[in-house]
Amino acid sequence: MDTARATGEGGGDNLHQATVEPGTRTDEPRMRPAAITRGRPRWPLFGTLAGGVLVADQLTKLWVAANVPADRPIRILDDYIRLVITHNTGGLFGMFRDLAPVLAFASIGVIGLIVLYHARSGRSLVLTLALGLLLGGALGNLTDRLRLGYVLDFVDVGIGDVRWYTFNVADTAISISLVLLVLTALRPSLAGGGGGGAEPGADA
Repeated sequence: MDTARATGEGGGDNLHQATVEPGTRTDEPRMRPAAITRGRPRWPLFGTLAGGVLVADQLTKLWVAANVPADRPIRILDDYIRLVITHNTGGLFGMFRDLAPVLAFASIGVIGLIVLYHARSGRSLVLTLALGLLLGGALGNLTDRLRLGYVLDFVDVGIGDVRWYTFNVADTAISISLVLLVLTALRPSLAGGGGGGAEPGADA
């Protein structure tokens, strides 16, 4: 335990004692983990982004259904990017085929979890963007399953006979959101809310 001694002027010695823990710096601010978010969630941005993805997804699907022949693709960039109508009865990128009713029911639960998670995300911009994209994509494909019984996919990319899974705007939004969520898991500081991560502590 360190003892600080001071001598006053004009009178007797005044003894002031202060106890300091060994190795403690009293002039440094107390730090909060950067991943701890504060304040209310960014609901307007979250809702606007989700709604924008939903509208863009449904409008592009309506345009494709009305303008792309079902029996032949339309080349956008030679054979590398094409528009091809595909009826997907499964999940993302064609997984779990012929399970549209089950996936529609599961999507409702996932949507509830997305909203609940966002309510607990504070003012994290990255999480708001990720969850907004995820919600919009989930709503877009759920709308197809409830309205059509399948999801309309139409973007086909690849080289020659080597092709990626056909996808749509909703799938793209979901994929981007998953990348953002993985990044926040690898680097929790990306999930930090608005404002700095340090707050002044009490004077020692």
